[in-house]
Amino acid sequence: MHKVMLIDDEENLQEAIERLLVQGGYAFCGARDAESGLALLATEKPDLLLLDVMLPGMNGFDLCTRIRAEGRRIPIIFLSAKNDIVDKSVGFKAGGDDYVTKPFNATELLLRIEANIRRHKDTMDFAKCCNREGVTKIGDLEVHFDEYQVFVKGKPVGLTTKEFEIVAFLAMHPGKVFTRGQIQEYLWGEGEADTKTNSITVFVRKIREKIEENPSEPKYLLTVQRVGYKMADML
Repeated sequence: MHKVMLIDDEENLQEAIERLLVQGGYAFCGARDAESGLALLATEKPDLLLLDVMLPGMNGFDLCTRIRAEGRRIPIIFLSAKNDIVDKSVGFKAGGDDYVTKPFNATELLLRIEANIRRHKDTMDFAKCCNREGVTKIGDLEVHFDEYQVFVKGKPVGLTTKEFEIVAFLAMHPGKVFTRGQIQEYLWGEGEADTKTNSITVFVRKIREKIEENPSEPKYLLTVQRVGYKMADML
């Protein structure tokens, strides 16, 4: 049974989400502020974290940054009453995996939880089986699955969590072409709006700016016209 942890200071929301998760077949644990949440995270070792943005003391974005700085790769879904792109951008840059706006649909939240846990498990499973170090290499590009890190010519590349997930997904299947919709489904699960599918193009552009020597003539993350994207299978 997978365990989901919630850090949120609203008592009613804590109770509602606990009921939802237990009914959905998950174990639950919860905290109401950042410091107690960090302590509980270490002892409970949940499979996914639901993290409120507006917490007393340290906010959710800063807490997420701290969790990532400690090397924890647990999937993190932000919960927020705000729905603007600036907040979402801050959340993803802090290391978040997904962003759900309050009030949310219960079924959608469960689907997002399932998708994020599955994607994280797929990445970790691939890290274990691809080789002893959990690393795949394409020319000078190295993808360290278990560390959620990418290196180019031995130097670490500062990818966001979502950017890494795209690189890792394509690197799991070098040479195979995926549509934007398939990549979107891997990242967010089924049923998302077309705007997220379109955002894959933006993510790819940002990734290329970080991993490619010449982003306009990529050699790692390749476009297949009218189809989608693939990772080069050899260089």
